[in-house]
Amino acid sequence: MKSSAPAAILAAACAAALQTTQAADPAPAVSEVIVTESPRATLTVPSLEEARAELNATPGATAVVDAETYKRGRATTLKDALDFAPGVYVQPRFGAEESRISIRGSGIQRTFHGRGIKFLLDGVPLNLADGGFDFQAVEPLASRYIEVYRGANALEFGATTLGGAVNFVSLNGRDSAPVQLRLEMGSFDTYRAQASSGFVSGPLDGYVSLSHFSTDGFREHSQQNNQRVFANFGYRLSPRWETRFYLTYAQTDSELPGNLTKAELEVDPRQAQRVPAFLRGFQPVARFDYVTSNWKRDFELFRIANKTAYQDDNQRFSISSFWSWKNLDHPILFFIDQLSNDFGVDLRYDRSDELFGKRNELTLGFTPTWGVVQDNRFVNVFGNRGAKFSDNEQWSANLDFYAQDRFYFLPQAALVVGTQVSYASRENRDQFPTGPDNSDQQDWWGFSPKVGLLWDVAPNAQAFLNVSRSFEPPSFGELTNPTNGGRGLVQLDAQTATTLEVGTRGRRDRVAWDLAYYYAWIDNELLETQVAPGLNQTLNAGRTRHQGVEAALEVDLLRHLTTRPASDSRDGKTVAVPKTDRVFLRQTYLWNDFRFQDDRLYGNNQLAGIPAHYYRAEVMYEHPCGFYGGPNLEWVPNKYNVDFAQSLFADPYALLGFKVGYRSPKGFSVFFEAKNLTDKKYAAVTGVIADAGGQDRAQFLPGDGRSFFGGIEWKW
Repeated sequence: MKSSAPAAILAAACAAALQTTQAADPAPAVSEVIVTESPRATLTVPSLEEARAELNATPGATAVVDAETYKRGRATTLKDALDFAPGVYVQPRFGAEESRISIRGSGIQRTFHGRGIKFLLDGVPLNLADGGFDFQAVEPLASRYIEVYRGANALEFGATTLGGAVNFVSLNGRDSAPVQLRLEMGSFDTYRAQASSGFVSGPLDGYVSLSHFSTDGFREHSQQNNQRVFANFGYRLSPRWETRFYLTYAQTDSELPGNLTKAELEVDPRQAQRVPAFLRGFQPVARFDYVTSNWKRDFELFRIANKTAYQDDNQRFSISSFWSWKNLDHPILFFIDQLSNDFGVDLRYDRSDELFGKRNELTLGFTPTWGVVQDNRFVNVFGNRGAKFSDNEQWSANLDFYAQDRFYFLPQAALVVGTQVSYASRENRDQFPTGPDNSDQQDWWGFSPKVGLLWDVAPNAQAFLNVSRSFEPPSFGELTNPTNGGRGLVQLDAQTATTLEVGTRGRRDRVAWDLAYYYAWIDNELLETQVAPGLNQTLNAGRTRHQGVEAALEVDLLRHLTTRPASDSRDGKTVAVPKTDRVFLRQTYLWNDFRFQDDRLYGNNQLAGIPAHYYRAEVMYEHPCGFYGGPNLEWVPNKYNVDFAQSLFADPYALLGFKVGYRSPKGFSVFFEAKNLTDKKYAAVTGVIADAGGQDRAQFLPGDGRSFFGGIEWKW
């Protein structure tokens, strides 16, 4: 049968690439496949395959995002990188890196400066000592892959929060191209460029990435301008010892356009939050105008870290340490000037042995972190520092000890038990010479046990069950309140939760899946509401309940359109042949049911700030030569509440997009991507308030309108 004309053209265009694939991946006839464990390329950085194997040994919800998947399109925001990671909800608040990111309802009221999740770079914390983290401190283009540990499955990183951990694993000299250049351009005068290089010289390897990002933004007063340097250098001291140093530098300037009412969003989603024009010259009122008072969040970050590892046949020891320096200028309702220094160490020991004649794996760890912030606040005078009204020194300390044992009582089944013991301290030292003294100190203790079961029900298919506790002390952003004069820190309890989780993951022929259901009983949930523009107040909510479904499903709808099958049977033996082309459906779904429990004001109302249902999908044609293309969908099918009283709601929406490109391991790659093709007006993120009284309030942050982006990449 003759091929159709389009298929013949595509086959001819990719012939050279297929010949290269065949030469690099010959097809020997084999009757038996023997898998052996290969040594690590480096002792400090697990390969992608090793990371997948480690996460598959976890009795709970985990995922690995291969950076090659999101580098096939625009890779600017955290949403671009994590959009198809099961269980992760992430939405930029004005099309840039500042986002609302939540796992299992962690920090759902925070639309900036994330909390409730432990962010890591190569296993070393990026969070400040009080728990907050900056989205601009990571560079997705410099990552080889991203690990996502939902909930207590992040115990091996000493994470204690409800949300778990997200670990960005950097490229290194042994898995990166000698020279790589990438340029992205698009709507709203968006430009993104990266140059990187990796090298290996005997026992030494290194990787350096330089990147720039700038955009005028979809909205008025939403310009972004970021420059970042990421580098790491590893040295193999011996076959069993390796050390690696990490350097990070970021300079980031971000204009803040503010929130709109729903009516303003419908009329003109591009506008910034403003006060009437005739009031903009009056400084007390102009503070509420995001443009006139130049609301921004600018900072400079320098971070140095080290990871040293020893490994022999059945045990591994690693020690990690970091120092982070950050200088923040943040004009909002007032002008915040902060200088932060944070330090941390992680000691970890892993041993694989036998216990009662069965396979057993033990992990022990200790993670202390400390931080000090010089916090000065001034009156915002049209975007400049006015009179100083606050001067505080804020000290944070965290001590986390964790232990976990994985015992394979059957060859295909393991019992996992673990625990964390945590201590956290926050101290505020008021250094302002006049006015009331806000000096204060609070501390908290936490005990977080975990027990789980992991069962390999079939080759490449697993089921899991676990019960765990989590512990989350408040950050200084929640403990300090400028209206709290003379009363020290806001008195808050640590948030704790007991979570039950059950799920399955695996791959079978054309289908790959990841499915988890969880139910969390939460005490003293830290809920933040906006009481005035730029002014938030956190409270303990008493008892709340979080439950949900985290699902991901990938299905090959069609195969072998222009290529041969992926395997063939000849004379009773399986013969491997080149990869096939395919049309596949990739989709993720989140069901979020977060509620008060018999609250005296809100009864069993839904918590505000995140939709109950979120669906993301793409249908893509993919050819082994590197060509790909197809449409995608983002869908929030139901309205969701902005206030706890359930009197103000964000509307449902559906966004259509399209992506096409060609990606090659070497040489040129190119992509083109269209977003929000129907130019839908919608709220990507909302603020959170206690009770809107049924009135339209300025709590909506519009998502970007119709936009187009393209990029090229060149690897030697």
